Order: sequence, then C-alpha cells, then structure tokens
Amino acid sequence: MNDQINAPLPSMPGGLQSVFQVWMDALTKPNEQTFAVMAASPDAKSMTAFLWVFIGSLVSFFLGSLVPSAAMRQLVEQYGSNGQFNFGGGGIGERLITAVCGAPIVAVISVVVFAVVVGVVQFLAKSFGGRGTFDQLAYTFAAISTPFAFVSGVLTLLSAIPYVGLCFSIISVLAGLYVLALQVMAVKGVNQFGWGQAAGAYFLPVIVLCCCLAAVAFGIGSLVARSINNGSFPQFQP
Repeated sequence: MNDQINAPLPSMPGGLQSVFQVWMDALTKPNEQTFAVMAASPDAKSMTAFLWVFIGSLVSFFLGSLVPSAAMRQLVEQYGSNGQFNFGGGGIGERLITAVCGAPIVAVISVVVFAVVVGVVQFLAKSFGGRGTFDQLAYTFAAISTPFAFVSGVLTLLSAIPYVGLCFSIISVLAGLYVLALQVMAVKGVNQFGWGQAAGAYFLPVIVLCCCLAAVAFGIGSLVARSINNGSFPQFQP
C-alpha cells in the first residue's frame, strides 16, 4: 500500500504530443508512469485542462440533451397517444434548443466543479507527502475525463435505442468505473507516492461529503419528526 516509485521521473519524448495522443495514452496505458510522464510535460497547465473539460462537457451535454430521459419517454408513451398529455420538450427541435442554450452553462459549471475537486484532491495529496502540483493533476485528470465525456455522450445516444439501449447503459457504468481507477492512478503517478496515499487523497473528499449529506439528511429528518410529535407540523384537512 505504501510502495514508492523510486525511479526518476521520466521526461517527455522529443516534440509535443498531439492532444488526441495524450488522450489516447491516458485511456489505453493504465499505469501510474503514464501519468508521471504527462505531469512532466511542459504542456501540463491548468488552463489547458479547463479548456478540455469545457469542450468535453459541452459535447457530452449537447448529445445527452438530444435524448429524452426514460421517465419522460414513459410519460409520452402513457399520455401522449390519447392527447391527455402534451410533452412540450419531446420534440427534437425543442430539445435541440435546450442543448444549444444549456450546454455552455453546464460546461462552465463543470469547469468550476472540476477545479474545486482537483484542488481538494491535490491539497490532500500534498498533506500525504505528494510532490505534484495543481496544474499537473488538473492536466492528467482532464486527459482522462475529456475523452470519456465524448464517449459518454455517444453512449447516451445509443442507450436510447430500443431493446439494446440497456447494454450501452451498462457499458457506460463500466467505463465510469474504469475512469475512476485511472484517476486514482493519476494521483499516484503525479504525486509519486503509494497506493494508500493516492486512494486516501481521492476518496476522502467523497467520504466526507457523503457523511455531511447524511448528517444534514438526519438533522432534517429529526426536525420533521419532532415537529410532527409536538403537533406543530401543519395539518391539512381534506
């Protein structure tokens, strides 16, 4: 768990790699040394990472918006045929407008969330003795998540195909787990420490967030239950 990478940090090969080659390496070479090489690149800048995440989120949301959700499809099937329900967002034209208008907003939010997550993970990695930087981790994370965003958008479209859509949904989930594993490797490769520190830096924020959400939910539930028991909860008569 606490094994160290004792080999010197490898340098990037001569010449700048293309963007697509960096993405391919990130997805097809699952090894912490791959991400150590990326972190050593002079192109490892946070602004590059933010641009990649923006573009990936833009494309993913755009493609996903073209496919109505399963719940909406069920409503259309249940009410649309007899005229009792008019699903305004069901038309491809309106979904296209939603995709065009909403994609930039979602992309900006995705970049902000991405920056916060990378910042927290790298802060913890530094606390565990990591030697990487925010720019390096952001670059490697973006090299992983951006091509996955493209793939996820395509899989979302394919998941709308009747009968076989479930298969693509399962593939999407498995791909998400693969990306998670790659990002843990990236934390390890960028910061040059052991698997235990990498897993801790990556998963500790998730655990803390889940605990906070659980505490908030428990607190709200307790207040509601106390209000009901005290008779102060509003009663609605039929």
